Amino acid sequence: MSWKRAVNKNYIKLYVSLFSLFIIVFLPISMNAQVDNKRMEILEDSLRLVGEAMYNLKGEAERIDKNFIFVKTLVSSLKEKNSYDYGFKQLNMISIINSPDDRFRVFSWNIPLNDGSYLYYGAIQVKTNDGSLKLIPLLDKTFEISEPEKELLKNDKWYGAQYVEVLGLSSNSYVLLGWKGHHSTYSQKVIEVLTYDKGNFIFGAKVFENERERTRKIFNYGRGLTMYLKYHKELNSIVFDHIVPVEPEFKDQYQYYGPDLSFDAYELTDGLLRLKSNIVFNSQEPISDMDETKPGRAIPNKKSGL
Repeated sequence: MSWKRAVNKNYIKLYVSLFSLFIIVFLPISMNAQVDNKRMEILEDSLRLVGEAMYNLKGEAERIDKNFIFVKTLVSSLKEKNSYDYGFKQLNMISIINSPDDRFRVFSWNIPLNDGSYLYYGAIQVKTNDGSLKLIPLLDKTFEISEPEKELLKNDKWYGAQYVEVLGLSSNSYVLLGWKGHHSTYSQKVIEVLTYDKGNFIFGAKVFENERERTRKIFNYGRGLTMYLKYHKELNSIVFDHIVPVEPEFKDQYQYYGPDLSFDAYELTDGLLRLKSNIVFNSQEPISDMDETKPGRAIPNKKSGL
């Protein structure tokens, strides 16, 4: 696939516009009244209708236009004082997950493109003492990141994904589990590390024990297949399918990668992720639930770990 499709002028113009929009609302906004639940419900209903259209429209340009309206309406909703406490339960086309210490929540979603790739959108809303808005945009720059498993990234250069779970790793660091429909022939899942330092968020960290250069873990597997990736509290571990090529000669041809029926795990310990290979794991979940993230759909009744 030609990556030029994902970085054309319209794409760049869209992101500049979105970035400018978010910057306008980045500074805390103070209002006297408590949140108006009726107004929030009206805004949420508008978001729901626009959000559904983002995925039902056949034209790529129309989907992107609807997404832009969705972003503007979401920002307007979040400007309401104490909006952090409003759950947006109708927005089942995006993911909204709170950190286990409730310091912030992450909004993330995707827009499918005609060539089989995706654009990712997101924002982090930080909880404030006075209920004002602190919103940090996440700008997907996937195709500008040359070594995604080694780089430390900021919000304006984000390895976009739709996140399904956030775990506590240490007092200021977290682990995000995400899905990334990356390519027309293969998908990805991501173990992302997020650090909150002096009001700034950094994506990626060298917390993978005995993997000195790794800052995040990316799994590639054939499109149409499923991959298990989930935190298990009783094991204090992120359990995942061991992904391999169907034959050795298909190395690095990720459309031919998939699970081999064994499992590995990252144990969360002392602020690090410790790899454990070939663990004994018997999942009681039905196969249909093994790959919970789908384009244009959030995770129903999903709760964060830890």
